[in-house]
Amino acid sequence: MAAAVSALSSLGVPEADIGSEEEEEEEEAAEPGPAAAAAEQRREERLRRFRELHMKRYEACKLNSQEVLEEDKRLKLPPNWEAKKARLEWELQVQEKKKECAARGEDYERVKLLEISAEDAERWERKKKKKNPDLGFSDYAAAQLRQYQRLTRQIKPDLEQYERLKEQHGDALYPTSDSLLHGTHVPSKEGVDRMVADLEKQIEKREKYSRRRPYNDDADIDYINERNAKFNQKAERFYGKYTAEIKQNLERGTAV
Repeated sequence: MAAAVSALSSLGVPEADIGSEEEEEEEEAAEPGPAAAAAEQRREERLRRFRELHMKRYEACKLNSQEVLEEDKRLKLPPNWEAKKARLEWELQVQEKKKECAARGEDYERVKLLEISAEDAERWERKKKKKNPDLGFSDYAAAQLRQYQRLTRQIKPDLEQYERLKEQHGDALYPTSDSLLHGTHVPSKEGVDRMVADLEKQIEKREKYSRRRPYNDDADIDYINERNAKFNQKAERFYGKYTAEIKQNLERGTAV
């Protein structure tokens, strides 16, 4: 810079003009132009977007790791864990409601029925009938099968007793045509007591019903003899809900 100043001075350029030109060049270098400002703004915008993308990627990785851990926990649970959990929560709610009703001196069954809508009651009744439909008496074989299915549903297998018998008899526990295990089994006292209790329950339930139904003096007489009365009862049981409107129209005299 000093050499340039001395050269310009030797050419006859005043030093004041030389100083003013230097100041203008320094001001132009210090103040960037519009293009440089726009480039700087674009650069800051790209950096900001890059930081945002980096934060989003970090959040996605974090959420993905948490979801992987939760899925691993769910896979280690039993297959019907959600149903069991919902069942336990429902039982806890029922126990709490029973305690509240007992504290207020109210009957829980009555309070529960007041909270159930007619649509829910009909749906549960249809579900119950579909699960175990009562088609009435058809023959003794069907009645015996129905009772057998009801009794087998009540059986709760004793796995500990099964393991003891398996260790005691070995392969003979699964009889074949050459096995001599038949007749050697002695039931336990608990098993005998359980059978006696079940038989007493069946006898008590059977005593509440009589084969011959009592005669109702107020019932409408729509039969000519006992056999016709039985036939009408069966027809009413199976087709009564379909012919109720026709019967009402005939009784009112409005049948077409």
